[in-house]
Amino acid sequence: MFEMYQDKAGEFRFRLKANNGQNILASQGYSQKANCQNGIESVKKNSQDPSMFELKQSDSGKWMFNLKASNGQVVGTSQMYENESGAKNGIQSVANHAPNATVKEVEN
Repeated sequence: MFEMYQDKAGEFRFRLKANNGQNILASQGYSQKANCQNGIESVKKNSQDPSMFELKQSDSGKWMFNLKASNGQVVGTSQMYENESGAKNGIQSVANHAPNATVKEVEN
C-alpha cells in the first residue's frame, strides 16, 4: 500500500509499505498533491523495469537503492540495509508490491 501524507513543512510525500507494514520505499517532498500522485504512478510503472533501480553502498558499508523515472530523476529511496542481499530483497519487494498497491491518504 502507498501512504500519501503531508509533512510538517507542508510538502506531500508517499511511502510504499510491504504487507508486514514495513516501509520499503519513500519519496521526496512534492509541493503539489498532484505531483505526488504522479510520483506514485511513476513508481508503479518503473518498478517493473530492473534497470530503473540503482543499488548503492554507503561510506559506512550499508546498502540502499533508488528507483528512477524514465527521465532519470529519483522517485523513491529505500531504507538502509546491513548487506547487499537485503537491499536486493528490498528491490524485489518494491517490484512485487508497487504495481497493484492501493493509495491511502494518512495523517503524518
